[in-house]
Amino acid sequence: MQCKRAEPIGNVMATPLKPAEEKPFLTAEWKHLAMLNFEIEPSLLRSFVPAGTELDSWNGRTFVSMVGFLFCQTRVFGWPIPFHRNFEEVNLRFYVRRKASDGWRRGVVFIKEIVPRAAIALVARQVYNEPYRALPMSHHLEVSAGRVASVEYAWRHAGNQDFIRLNPKGPPEPLSEGSEAEFITEHYWGYNRQRDGSTLEYRVEHPRWRVSEAAEARLECGVEGLYGRAFLESLTGRPSSAFLAEGSAVKVFPGMRVA
Repeated sequence: MQCKRAEPIGNVMATPLKPAEEKPFLTAEWKHLAMLNFEIEPSLLRSFVPAGTELDSWNGRTFVSMVGFLFCQTRVFGWPIPFHRNFEEVNLRFYVRRKASDGWRRGVVFIKEIVPRAAIALVARQVYNEPYRALPMSHHLEVSAGRVASVEYAWRHAGNQDFIRLNPKGPPEPLSEGSEAEFITEHYWGYNRQRDGSTLEYRVEHPRWRVSEAAEARLECGVEGLYGRAFLESLTGRPSSAFLAEGSAVKVFPGMRVA
């Protein structure tokens, strides 16, 4: 598991700081995020959109993203959980926004999140009602000349070995203003539908990430069996974009129900 402590990236947070008494529910490092982004027909997502939010788009295009990364140095309310600090995650997500008193809040909704440990999935479902599922997982990371040359996140489902694989073109670069990569990475809120139909909103805090455009990216997955027929056409096509984000330390704050 490649979970050495990340180097700090600047000292300006991309989201406004909240009062000092607000304590994060979870702290961790998210590292080596392989992000494959697929354009999708908006009508296929509308049944997943939580109440009070609306689909967010970039230049009139709507996306879902397959994201694989390493979850490292994980703590819950400041406490490390033995044998559950370092692990892989792969998720399928899309993008929404909500008009709040302080303006538009841009966020993420997860279709499904895969992790290797059942206890992690259980806690996430109980606390946030997030659609976590535990499956056998692994990853492979190749480093050359001090930077990541290739990364793969794999999981077993229905007897098959599915995977995300990405080879970056070059070293990571700062996000370009107005780019597709900026749109994909610069969402700092999470939203999900609760069991009673209400919407939970939670804040995620981290710096702007640097990214490397992919020279090659591949998704091998039994899409229909894992995510449903609605995603089959999009996820078996060519990605609109793919890149590797360095990642950083992150804080996830307790959720609040929104009107």
